[in-house]
Amino acid sequence: MGSGIGKGKASRPPGSPGTREASSAGWSRFWSKPLNKWVYSAVLIVLTVAVYWPAHGHPFSINDDEQYVVNNSHLRGDLGWETVRWAFATHDLANWHPLTWLSHAADFQMFQLNPAGHHDMNLLFHVLNAVLLFLVLRRATGFSGRSFMVAAIFALHPVNVETVAWIAERKNLLSMLFFLLALGAYHWYTSRPRIGPYVLVAFLYALGLLAKPQIVTFPFVLLLWDYWPLRRLALGNSKASDTADAIPVQSLSFLVLEKLPFLLLSFGSAMMTVRAQSLAGALRYYPLSYRLANATVSYVRYLGKAFWPLPLIPFYPHSPIAPWQVATSMFLLLAITAFVLYRREQPYLAVGWFWFLGTLVPMLGIVQVGEQAMADRYAYLSFVGIFITVCWGIAEWASRRDFATRGLAIASAALLAALLVMTYRQLSYWSSNVTLWTYTLNVTKGSYQAEENLGTALLEAGQPEDAMEHFERVIAVTSNASGDMGREQLGDAAVAHLYLGAFDQQHGQVEDALNHYQAVLTLIDTYTAENKYGNVAPVLLKMKATALGNMGYVQFGMGQLSDAATSFQAALQLDHHGVREWQGLGLVEQKSGDMTGAVRAFSEVARLDANDVNLLLLAQALEKNGQMNEARETRQKAAALSSNLDAAQRKVDRLLSR
Repeated sequence: MGSGIGKGKASRPPGSPGTREASSAGWSRFWSKPLNKWVYSAVLIVLTVAVYWPAHGHPFSINDDEQYVVNNSHLRGDLGWETVRWAFATHDLANWHPLTWLSHAADFQMFQLNPAGHHDMNLLFHVLNAVLLFLVLRRATGFSGRSFMVAAIFALHPVNVETVAWIAERKNLLSMLFFLLALGAYHWYTSRPRIGPYVLVAFLYALGLLAKPQIVTFPFVLLLWDYWPLRRLALGNSKASDTADAIPVQSLSFLVLEKLPFLLLSFGSAMMTVRAQSLAGALRYYPLSYRLANATVSYVRYLGKAFWPLPLIPFYPHSPIAPWQVATSMFLLLAITAFVLYRREQPYLAVGWFWFLGTLVPMLGIVQVGEQAMADRYAYLSFVGIFITVCWGIAEWASRRDFATRGLAIASAALLAALLVMTYRQLSYWSSNVTLWTYTLNVTKGSYQAEENLGTALLEAGQPEDAMEHFERVIAVTSNASGDMGREQLGDAAVAHLYLGAFDQQHGQVEDALNHYQAVLTLIDTYTAENKYGNVAPVLLKMKATALGNMGYVQFGMGQLSDAATSFQAALQLDHHGVREWQGLGLVEQKSGDMTGAVRAFSEVARLDANDVNLLLLAQALEKNGQMNEARETRQKAAALSSNLDAAQRKVDRLLSR
């Protein structure tokens, strides 16, 4: 796998260390010419676009895409100062990644709610990352073919489908882009150390952190890069080049000190991330012993997916871990570590392996965020280390045994073809939300998270009866849960009860609906009381407010006006901007004869959502309260906004006649 297409000779630019590849005869020589790095790049672009182009026709995902883009009101306005200020101030969705928010805002200006454009931008960033990876590796090592194979495997490996096909994972793509740009700028700095290139490295790294903090291990990667391929640190058999253009060797203490500004950036980003996740209630509690065990076993599971990427799913649930799994995983990790350290004459082995181990640390769940045990998207950066180890290892093995260039090229092409087929197939699962979560449920064999997501997908697809079956299964599975993992299932059970309650309410089964809404309140209160981090995710508070609001409408329909008013008021204490809850409170106040209270409630409704129906509700309340001039002005506003004032008035009459 030395060149991907033969063992072509790659010219070594100034400052590039390492042994040059020997030239080969025939057609492979064309690919080895330095100027043809752009041909390699073109091949990468064509292959990547070809395999991922079907994503152009995919919908938004029900997981986070709706919160990031579809229902995000902050993206609706111009891309001006207010949007920038919000992007840097918000901790929405348990993250602080202002550059990612600005990227989505820019996309919305161009594509609005057409998912095709958003998918195309994700593909563009993935293509850029693949080409950048090739160019950065080639510049640092002098090897065109091996660098191409690393980049091609990265571009076509099916584990990266989740990152590319999921619009909400723009943060992963952006952070990788700036990570690679910073790594390339670092080579420039080390070739001729100056303050300008050094500041550029820091600036690019900071931009990457503003996209997603997963790259906080960048200073660690730079130390590995110093060891190989830059060879700034001479250890054992890893010697610096004697040529005049070689990068100067430095002491370990100097290299560590050099990374301190980058470490400070990493620390600051980590603190902002922990704060965002804590405020959002995204931190999950599992015993430390379980988290360490899951991290150990996950390393091996990730390693397995690098070489056998089947099956790949968007959610890997937590499950009990046996002691033998931990012991076996630990033994394997230590054995590989000992091997790469022993093979000091092959420094790329240690660099690739420790790249994999180190860059995965922030995503292993030692500080647990979310409910997943592991995730394909976490491998986007980390697997590059594995690909470097494999490609360089096979190429050198073939070189020592005088393995035929043509045979190696054929094997490389066959590997890329296999990856292309697997990626195309994996991408097909993302063609619809129902398809994706049906596939996930089949793989996980009854995961309550997959049941919940499939139910939500079926609802969006207009199949409510089928959706309710899956929500009932969520409740059945989670009702028997206990212990720390059981506490994490309370929120999912609350979601299921909320959907079932809404379904029963729509079908006139009011007692069943009230029971489901009461279950939502009980589950969320239990979660709040048992949450060891002392906070609750805003999404759970919003869910509780929705349940209270729905309960208020059921009680209003049953003539229980006092109970309905109490429910609406409780909902508004949790979410003061709930238009539907303010409207319900106004209806209760008007039916109870409290027109002053009704005017106050409908005024808030009109302020939050000034459409024709809400303005007519306010106008009617003002009339009944004797405020005729205000009522007249409000009706005029409604008429100016309405495309069909008579239809709006009929809707108001239906609301008031309940």
